Amino acid sequence: MHYQPPLSDIHFVLDEVLQAPAQLQALAAFSEVDADLMHQVMEEAGKFVAEVVAPLSRSGDEHGCRFEAGRVSTPAGFKEAYTAFWQAGWPALACAPEDGGQGLPTVLQAVLYEMLSAANHGWTMAPGLLHGAYECIKHHASEKLKALYLGKVASGEWLATMCLTEPQAGSDLGLVSTRAVPQPDGSYQLRGTKIFISGGEHDLSENIVHLVLARLPDAPPGPKGLSLFLVPKFLPDGMRSAVHCERIEEKMGLHGSATCVLRFEAATGWIVGVPGRGLNAMFVMMNAARLHVALQGIGLLDAAWQKAAAYAQERRQMRAPGRRTSAAQADLIMEHPAMRRILDTQRAWIDGGRVLAYTTALELDMVKHHPDAQRRAAAERWCSLVTPVLKAAWTEQAFKGSSECLQVFGGHGYVREWGIEQIVRDSRVSMIYEGTNEIQAIDLLVRKVLADGGAGLTALLASLVDLENESDQTLYSLSWQVKTLTALTQQLVAASAADPALAYWVADDYLRALALTLLQWAWLRIRQARPGDADAADATRWLNPAAALQHWILPEFAMRLSIIKARLA
Repeated sequence: MHYQPPLSDIHFVLDEVLQAPAQLQALAAFSEVDADLMHQVMEEAGKFVAEVVAPLSRSGDEHGCRFEAGRVSTPAGFKEAYTAFWQAGWPALACAPEDGGQGLPTVLQAVLYEMLSAANHGWTMAPGLLHGAYECIKHHASEKLKALYLGKVASGEWLATMCLTEPQAGSDLGLVSTRAVPQPDGSYQLRGTKIFISGGEHDLSENIVHLVLARLPDAPPGPKGLSLFLVPKFLPDGMRSAVHCERIEEKMGLHGSATCVLRFEAATGWIVGVPGRGLNAMFVMMNAARLHVALQGIGLLDAAWQKAAAYAQERRQMRAPGRRTSAAQADLIMEHPAMRRILDTQRAWIDGGRVLAYTTALELDMVKHHPDAQRRAAAERWCSLVTPVLKAAWTEQAFKGSSECLQVFGGHGYVREWGIEQIVRDSRVSMIYEGTNEIQAIDLLVRKVLADGGAGLTALLASLVDLENESDQTLYSLSWQVKTLTALTQQLVAASAADPALAYWVADDYLRALALTLLQWAWLRIRQARPGDADAADATRWLNPAAALQHWILPEFAMRLSIIKARLA
């Protein structure tokens, strides 16, 4: 029951729903990227994921990473799979050709990491930060550092970490106390301890590039006093750096990924970017990571759904309500309404999330390559507002939805044999790292929506639907959501001026309301793209989750409105 990449669904979203090949070919950077090339890349990626990465998931979970005398060994097969991965060029998919990359669109990288996360979340943690580290080094590091590290990170030959969190500094990075002391040769010596460092030590690559937030001796307190430093595991002269792995965490899930406590003991590093502007450089990494975490949510939920759907098509139990079989016969549990509700509901989240995540990846390409400034600005607005929604809503659904999929198995789901319980455990962390989901909601409402008086969010909502066309009932429903959320946003803007704490109370509900509006929009795009002559099986495939959206998901929108309005009263 290994995960199988859903390539036909992915092709449908990219080709028919989003018309991605045409969008990309309109950009000079991707003029030669047609549908055939995109399909070829995805087919090869799917083969690698299914044949090399997915079979290692269960054994990686059972055996886990091992820590001994400061060194970490990964589960059997992980190193060989990773070597094959980077040597085949997969990490370099969307990196610039001048850096050794393939120069392909970001959306293809998004598809790749969705499949990888679904197939083997623990293994995928290793290369998961590479592209963010690549962008950070490319845009902020000195030419000397880029010459030493950019190509190795782009190719994936050397892996990277993001060292932010400390025992006393979690979501509040202003409390970071790691110190960086300048040296006569232009380097720095770093002292401090970082925790929860994914891949802080391992045997997958010959070197590890640590990107570390630290404070210069004369730096002011708070986040504005932080600078960013590159600290390699092995220095350019081949000597090992004074970065010590003190232990790895025993975790609920992700056993195939080493979560490390790192001690920097006069470790040599070099500054990346401008002193005191470390968070600005680091956020290049964090924003890339947040889209990847959203894709983890979509992929993990799809993996859980695949297992549950396969089981429901084989397991027979009591007669389903309304069926005319005899009492002595048992029906497939797929025929029971309770099971159909679970499966169709998760399918609605998966399909709609895929549309939104791929749209966001396409918009990232527009930000980089579109010649029109207004179009680039609209793309930046979409990415800024939608990324925290994707990260928060779809990682929450990954955990809750995979738990629902476990329910399809009954007692069999609670034992290790079927693999569904691993997905539930692995998915839980996605609601926490790269900024907790509560932080995402605050970022959305306080820092982005209220900061400009709701102008950006209002413009984004207006772009979702033609508000004058209300003849179609589905479109009218989206139109109502857009109108209602737009009005509510203006109420919050006005009320927050008098009550600064208000937004923090309702941020989670506001994010959920926006997520449901975006989900409705995504499904409208799906319904518009479905061919009218689809066969019965294909029609059922898309009609059932569309109905689940209307019956069991969208009613939450009114509930969230009610909660926010009660706080406004």
